[in-house]
Amino acid sequence: MRTIDKLLAGFRVFRATYFEQRPELFEGLTRKGQRPRLLVIACSDSRVDPAILFNAEPGEVFVVRNVANLVPPYQPDGHYHGTSAALEFAVRDLGVADIVVLGHSQCGGIHALCEAARGRPVDREFITPWISLAACEGGGHAAHDERHVEQAGIMRSIENLRSFPWIAERERAGEIALHGWWFDMERGTLSALDHHAGSFNVVEPA
Repeated sequence: MRTIDKLLAGFRVFRATYFEQRPELFEGLTRKGQRPRLLVIACSDSRVDPAILFNAEPGEVFVVRNVANLVPPYQPDGHYHGTSAALEFAVRDLGVADIVVLGHSQCGGIHALCEAARGRPVDREFITPWISLAACEGGGHAAHDERHVEQAGIMRSIENLRSFPWIAERERAGEIALHGWWFDMERGTLSALDHHAGSFNVVEPA
């Protein structure tokens, strides 16, 4: 089966599930609009789909995906900022209560960053400057410990989230919580950032 035919077959399953068997779900979503309480900033990697990982229903999770699940710092300069625009909409318009930065093992973006640290930079017009957002993370680990850099990049993204004034204000007021999660694809485990210890601990399976 061709890839496009597989997609169309998948849409038929989706339509049968949500429009024929459970029509009330999308009737409510179209009538009332979306009101997700959770924003997930995830990697574009095809193996790490937040909706599948967390068994989420349509309308439950607002998702932003980019290379290496990075959050840039607050920079309202009039240029094109897709991730920042999605953050603004999720926080200021949808009013999400939790933001999760979801990283994962075997991240291609972080691998490219580590390759540069090993003296083998990747010649790419957009990926190279983008992953430089995490370039100061990892220190001496960057050349050999990619998991460390993946997790350090999550922490840097959370720091950058706090540079957005309307996120920092809501966090101080207890209206929003920031979380760092890392998915280990080899072991099928999920680790969470301990903000005080600055380390990741496995939370699932508990």
